[in-house]
Amino acid sequence: MQPEGPPREGGSPTRENGRRASGRRDLAGRVFPLGDWGEPADRLDALYLWTEEGALRAADWYLHDRLGKRRGARVLRLGAAAGVTVGGALPLLDLAGVWPGGASWGCLSLLLAAVCVGADRYFGVTTGWMRDLATAQAIHRRLEALQFDWAAAGVREVLGPAEGTAGEAAERCLGLLRRFNEDLGELVRAETADWMAEFRAGPVPQATQSMVPWAAPRQEGAAP
Repeated sequence: MQPEGPPREGGSPTRENGRRASGRRDLAGRVFPLGDWGEPADRLDALYLWTEEGALRAADWYLHDRLGKRRGARVLRLGAAAGVTVGGALPLLDLAGVWPGGASWGCLSLLLAAVCVGADRYFGVTTGWMRDLATAQAIHRRLEALQFDWAAAGVREVLGPAEGTAGEAAERCLGLLRRFNEDLGELVRAETADWMAEFRAGPVPQATQSMVPWAAPRQEGAAP
């Protein structure tokens, strides 16, 4: 995929170095790797590794962020299910004379179940971890597409027929990386917009539908 150049030695960053450098920090901007374009193949390789490392770091952030939310969602849903079950059983025990006064405790159990459901919806616990998982999966899908596109371009440059000059090949490679980074930024923006929308319009995410590359937007006024 890279323009022709001398064999690359140990000067370029590696995937292992990128992964060790990645952490679970907030998704902030990163410094663009500058360098000498006297060796365009090395520069393109470094930019690809920088792009790949950024995508893996973003996906890891979302996967790690969903863990606490998923545990919280399970606790709240188990609490709601237990509250409804106990709230339905205690009045029956009261009627059967097994537990006199159990009906009042049943009402309390139903109240606790309602509190669990309300807390889940208000804090967006369940929708939060589902949104994190959807975003991480969307990032992985786009990264896999980039990896195959990058490999296909590399095979085309090596086996031919070569398309244009080395400068044009480098420009095509940069175009691939730029489009991928723009897509990655759009995924993060859409997830953030969904998170903000939860506090205004309700807990159901909307923009995550755009994360699926083959899902076309529905036309207004179109027949169902």
